[in-house]
Amino acid sequence: MEGRPSSIEVAPLQSDGVLYGFLLSGRWPQDTVEWAKFLVLAVQMAAVPGLVPVSTVFRVREELPEQPQAGAVGLVVAEGQLIGDHPLRPGLFAAAQPPGLLVLHPPSSTLGSVPEYDVASGCVFLPGLPHLGLDHRAAWVEADVDGTITQLVSRNGINPQSNADTAALAMLLAA
Repeated sequence: MEGRPSSIEVAPLQSDGVLYGFLLSGRWPQDTVEWAKFLVLAVQMAAVPGLVPVSTVFRVREELPEQPQAGAVGLVVAEGQLIGDHPLRPGLFAAAQPPGLLVLHPPSSTLGSVPEYDVASGCVFLPGLPHLGLDHRAAWVEADVDGTITQLVSRNGINPQSNADTAALAMLLAA
């Protein structure tokens, strides 16, 4: 169909039984809603027992791995723990600010909005430049390993301080 954008393909990457990240192919998500769709897949992976053992921050990277598959556009890779024994330090991403950060929380770290479901959760934060009129954007998802989505929110023009996840991710970006 003419005028229809190409699809976004997502392949999870694993290392030593832990989710290392995702390879995106086809094209990048174009807006907050498309990033929310990606986040649904990422949170479903975080709901798999043991795949995301602790709350983990992922960086959106436009660089490709060595010998990338055809059509690959970039990576979303694990950078470290949000909290715990070895948390990432504030300002870590300030020098080379990524186009986005995600945090994935396993079910053991998620207090779900629907108690009957054992869900993982996540947030994608897409930093803007508010002084230039480019608003911050974010999406939040709760989902289980079977694909049940108990919460999905996508917003433009957010104040990062209004949510714990966006506040933490914004702090990691701050200089």
